[in-house]
Amino acid sequence: PRRSITEMAEPSSATLSAASASNESSFVRFRGVQKSYDGETLVVKDLNLDIVRGEFLTLLGPSGSGKTTTLMMLAGFEAPTHGHIELGNRDITSVPPHKRNIGMVFQNYALFPHMSVAENIAFPLKVRGHSRGQIDEKVSAALEMVRLPEFARRRPGQLSGGQQQRVAVARALVFDPDLVLMDEPLGALDKNLREELQYEIKRIHEDTHITVVYVTHDQSEALTMSSRVAVFDDGIIQQIGAPKTIYDAPDNAFVAAFIGENNRLEGKIVAHEQDGKIARIALSGSDTVIRAANICAAPLSAQRQVSIRPERVQLNPLQTEGMENEGMENSVRAEVRNVIYLGDHIRVVLSTLGRDDFVVKVANSGWDRSHAVGDTLELGFSSNDARALDG
Repeated sequence: PRRSITEMAEPSSATLSAASASNESSFVRFRGVQKSYDGETLVVKDLNLDIVRGEFLTLLGPSGSGKTTTLMMLAGFEAPTHGHIELGNRDITSVPPHKRNIGMVFQNYALFPHMSVAENIAFPLKVRGHSRGQIDEKVSAALEMVRLPEFARRRPGQLSGGQQQRVAVARALVFDPDLVLMDEPLGALDKNLREELQYEIKRIHEDTHITVVYVTHDQSEALTMSSRVAVFDDGIIQQIGAPKTIYDAPDNAFVAAFIGENNRLEGKIVAHEQDGKIARIALSGSDTVIRAANICAAPLSAQRQVSIRPERVQLNPLQTEGMENEGMENSVRAEVRNVIYLGDHIRVVLSTLGRDDFVVKVANSGWDRSHAVGDTLELGFSSNDARALDG
């Protein structure tokens, strides 16, 4: 069960994941939701989405994909053109924002500059008519939760960006809302601070078990923090699932390209193996045929885009012997075009398979430094790591 702010003296290590909660009824429901601003173009198209109580769901996608509009409709700041939205067992489609019991965290913090940190956090409690004793207790617990107890009397202008965002999170949680919505909350922070706050928000979610819907266009942020990720494009959820599933097993070429780095090849299916589970694909711009997982069971002659993650490619110097025994059914030669040192790994750009920008990521400790630009190397990758996708 979800715990209130005042029940958090001892942090819990328990995390309610979407997997463990799969048998529970949906807590938030979008049913046939559409949104148009001009009466002609749909920004969100026939959205049907279930959110489980206690999960951390991230809406991820490029600008204009519909993710922020979806969040704004759930908050009540935008009304659906069609369809309805439920929270718990209540239809909230026409309920005004202040009656939805939803906490909000924005990118720009939205703190009152003339109020102290404690007064900012206390504000939602005051408007709800809590007693002075209740307010003091909850504000104190909220400050402990975000690790800012010594900043209670400061004004927002006396805090760093990261500290201000912690205060915004505390204010969104202090009144024990049914749901917390976060709209690009870390977008204004620098890289190191953003990563620090990612872990802080994740910790708070694990401690409180509050249901969080989070909007971002940052793929690494979504993979780091979420129970599930819903990838939006053109007003449609292209795929929804656990971060590992979204990254390792993308359903289509858009998801593969948008989530993480990806080598993208194009070709035509010329044969099937293993009852159609594996396709032999003749690549465009190359005389090479490779084996790839046949996602969506595409027929012969179908045009496919093949996705291969850079870290899934094995790099060997002119040695193909034993590759098939290691599960590397595909073996090709490649010419090194560039070698980039990135600290924990080496990024190798190669010319192969009809492309001059094929990328392999190699652990720093696994890179043979005798290799140089112009050398010919052997690449190997599994058919399961080459996914033939619908473009």
